[in-house]
Amino acid sequence: MQKEKPNFGKKLNPVQRFLFTLAGLASFGLGFLGVFVPLLPTVPFMLLSAFCFAKSSERYYNWLITHRYFGEHILNYRDHHAVTAAVKRGTIALLWISIGITAIFAINNLWIRLMLLVIAISVTVHVASLNTISKK
Repeated sequence: MQKEKPNFGKKLNPVQRFLFTLAGLASFGLGFLGVFVPLLPTVPFMLLSAFCFAKSSERYYNWLITHRYFGEHILNYRDHHAVTAAVKRGTIALLWISIGITAIFAINNLWIRLMLLVIAISVTVHVASLNTISKK
C-alpha cells in the first residue's frame, strides 16, 4: 500500500503554515510532558505533531520521524497502525499502575473511582486492539 507523501505547506498560506507549526510544537511539548506525567498520553500527541508538521514543515517532520525515542513509534503507527508488544505491555502496565495509585491514594469519591476504572478498561481495550508489529 503506497502512503501519501506529506505536502509540507503546499496549498497553505503563511498564516495556516504557522498555525500548523505552532500546533505541532504545542502537541510535541504536551507529548514530551506525557513521558513524565502518568495520565498525559505521549504517543497521541506525537502523532498529532507528525500530522501538523507534515502539513507545515518538512524539517520538523523529518526531525520527528527520525527522533531517537519517538520516531520508530510514529512510523510504526503511520505505516502499519501497529505498536510493538513491548509498547503494549508497558502502556497497559503504566496505565493501571498510575490509575490504581490515583484511585487508591488521591480520590475519595466512589463515582470518580468508577470513572477511572471505565477509562482504564477503555484504554486497555483500545491499546490491546492495535495491531502488534514484531521488532525488526
